Amino acid sequence: MSIRTTPRLRIWDLPTRLFHWLLTLCTIALIVTAQIGGNAMEWHLRLGHAVLALLLFRIIWGFSGGYWSRFTTFIPSPARLVRYLKGQGTPADNAGHNPLGALSVIAMLLILGMQVGTGLVSDDEIAFAGSLVRYVSGETIAWASIWHKGWGQWLVYAILGLHIAALVFYRVVKRKPLVAAMLHGDKLNQPQDVPASRDGWAAVLPAFLFAAACAVMAYWVWTRAAF
Repeated sequence: MSIRTTPRLRIWDLPTRLFHWLLTLCTIALIVTAQIGGNAMEWHLRLGHAVLALLLFRIIWGFSGGYWSRFTTFIPSPARLVRYLKGQGTPADNAGHNPLGALSVIAMLLILGMQVGTGLVSDDEIAFAGSLVRYVSGETIAWASIWHKGWGQWLVYAILGLHIAALVFYRVVKRKPLVAAMLHGDKLNQPQDVPASRDGWAAVLPAFLFAAACAVMAYWVWTRAAF
């Protein structure tokens, strides 16, 4: 019995796509400015607060965004993960993030969140200090500084490398253009019973309000360094 499919199905709503590419650009810029050092660290600090705003937005959007962007949809249960690993995944397991992809997304958000958090309370004792160093102890500052420049940085490289390798694997081996779907938002030939994500103004307007609130919060954190 053949499964009826739909030619195109909206999976990634516009706010999710914008978040993805803005986070990608900011993360690359953070890596570059960290390697350059010197005056580039001023931009490193600004970009860190931009990523803070993006991560705050993604948390909110994980509860109120399009169907496939919600945590309740893409974070796999143990049973779903085992089923997928056994090769018994359903069409819904591959519509948005598959279970393994979902775990990598969560890992990336946690690692970037840890980097931003430690960056805010880091101090190189030369010319750079995070916005919130005055709120924590010297021991915390020392630990955060070591983590931010050491293990935290290598974990970012590792998760980015894993992410890129997975994209290449799916494009070359499985012939699934995941990058294209994150550009235009649609996946092709999905079963008709797979739900579409809400998009259009119904998604963009609340996302804009959430993003503005998150930007204000990140800016407020940035201004703490001035006091």
